Amino acid sequence: MATSVFRRILLKLSGEALMGEDDYGINRAMIDRIAVEIGDVSRLGVQIGVVIGGGNIFRGMTSAEDGMDRANADYMGMLATVMNGLALQEALRRAGLASRVQSALRIDQVVEPYVRGKALRYLEAGKVVVFVAGTGNPFFTTDTAAALRGMEMNVDIVLKATKVDGIYTDDPKTNPDAARYRSLSFDEAIGRNLRVMDATALTLCRDHKLSLNVFSIFKAGALRRIVLGEDEGTVVQA
Repeated sequence: MATSVFRRILLKLSGEALMGEDDYGINRAMIDRIAVEIGDVSRLGVQIGVVIGGGNIFRGMTSAEDGMDRANADYMGMLATVMNGLALQEALRRAGLASRVQSALRIDQVVEPYVRGKALRYLEAGKVVVFVAGTGNPFFTTDTAAALRGMEMNVDIVLKATKVDGIYTDDPKTNPDAARYRSLSFDEAIGRNLRVMDATALTLCRDHKLSLNVFSIFKAGALRRIVLGEDEGTVVQA
């Protein structure tokens, strides 16, 4: 039987990942496939937390650049993550997985509030915990929320799901000679301005020695290969 090299992981899903090939919103086939892949990992005995973004519905930073008050724009973005979290919970249910959604903003009629102790108990019981509304504060990204929740949940690694299968020396879409880094240090990622995560999130992970793996959620089976210790994506370590 396959054995995971990690006991507990934090999966960072961007809102854009839920769009699949669509231009907006949630692609049903894509979110169902993500739920199935999470299920494959859960059945290996891995405890899974998920931080989800909202860029497929609303991007706070983009709206702030267009003249909207940044704090209000960020709160709207947090609400978009709540919708994505509920959609992922439904997809997980269809995949036969028990899950809980916890929000950094109080919306008690819809989802339960984030409580660290309860989240840890859910994980230990084998439930997938979906963390929404970022950190609950404007001016912080969901990347930073992923680093924060990863530390609070005592995970072994943060897995950032993107559209690209790792970190490259250049944009692989425009430069066919771009090479994938198998591993990097956090100082290298920050110093080279690789923009794999925002600087606050990278610094938090570095200072708390929380490893990061950047991989493509569009690559079938990539999540399972990572938890089995195979060469997939780019590992960033302190």
